[in-house]
Amino acid sequence: MKATAAVLYEARQPMRIEEVEVLPPGPGEVTVRMKAAGVCHSDYHVMSGDLSMPMPIILGHEGAGVILAVGEGVNTVEIGDHVILMWRGSCGRCEYCANGRPALCDMGTAMRFTGTMPDGTLRFRNGAGDGIRHYAGVSAFSSISTMPEASVVNINKSFSFEKAALIGCGVITGVGAVINAAKVSFGSTVAVIGCGGIGLNVVQGARVVGARHIIAVDIHAAKLENARRFGATHVVNSREVDPVQAIKDITGGKGAEFTFEAIGSGETIAQAFDATKKGGKCVVVGISRADVRAPINVNQLVYAEKTLMGSLYGTARPRVDLITLMDMHNEGKLMLDELVTRTYPLDQINEAYTALLRDDVARSLIVFD
Repeated sequence: MKATAAVLYEARQPMRIEEVEVLPPGPGEVTVRMKAAGVCHSDYHVMSGDLSMPMPIILGHEGAGVILAVGEGVNTVEIGDHVILMWRGSCGRCEYCANGRPALCDMGTAMRFTGTMPDGTLRFRNGAGDGIRHYAGVSAFSSISTMPEASVVNINKSFSFEKAALIGCGVITGVGAVINAAKVSFGSTVAVIGCGGIGLNVVQGARVVGARHIIAVDIHAAKLENARRFGATHVVNSREVDPVQAIKDITGGKGAEFTFEAIGSGETIAQAFDATKKGGKCVVVGISRADVRAPINVNQLVYAEKTLMGSLYGTARPRVDLITLMDMHNEGKLMLDELVTRTYPLDQINEAYTALLRDDVARSLIVFD
């Protein structure tokens, strides 16, 4: 099959829009016609060279579409089904999957770092016949993509593709970090450093579970105002004041019981940790460059009994949690429409990332015909 894709041939260079060949699905694989894909900062880490990946590669990990073809042995979806992509496909058999931690499955990790299918082969070729790598096993920036059956989950056809794409990464990552990783309790105090797409979903996750104080921290006034819409009770512009002191002032000098870092900077990770109350949890959600280190005071781990932890993919069970999040939206508990600032066609994907880097958008989407 032929598809139109955004192909990255070299870090720090624009993606090229070109026609690619998509190979049919092998055993245990499916082919998806993409309908919507999220413009997420995680992909930019590869574009900028901060995260190393073999190239050429088709990026995109947040998406939704329709099943076009299924390979031998596929039994969870059929042609015509609507699906959300799961960028951490899992085998369902290893110790992590068996213990309810599928995001840590070695299969998903291997696909992330090799850019191949689980069997080590590729399903994309360019016009010269050269192989093109996959990203996170799904490559949502192609109008058609072949991927493992384990990388899709069947959804109700009445749910819009645009909303489904958002849930597939930004929403499940942010809300999941609150509910699954930190286990934020009713009436607690929460601080969120970074109010982009992930941070906003941390904010609304804290709102959903009934946090008493939800403190949003960012350097952009527009992002802070948006955070109020999603449930922040207090906002702190860290360009103007020390965010650690501001969080402590709001919480009576104690710090927040739960803090979240949604940027991926060593400095802001240290700020989140310092702003955590004694006995509290600091959860890192932002993706950093491979060489980033956070200058934390390790004595606080002992004397203040603070917990420093990370959360990947919302520490979720995607096949269950994605459906739950859709139900929560349908019940009016979860805001999705308000997340989308702008939509673009695929041929404007480089412009979409320029807008993201300028902090012009909360979340934007590539919408396919």
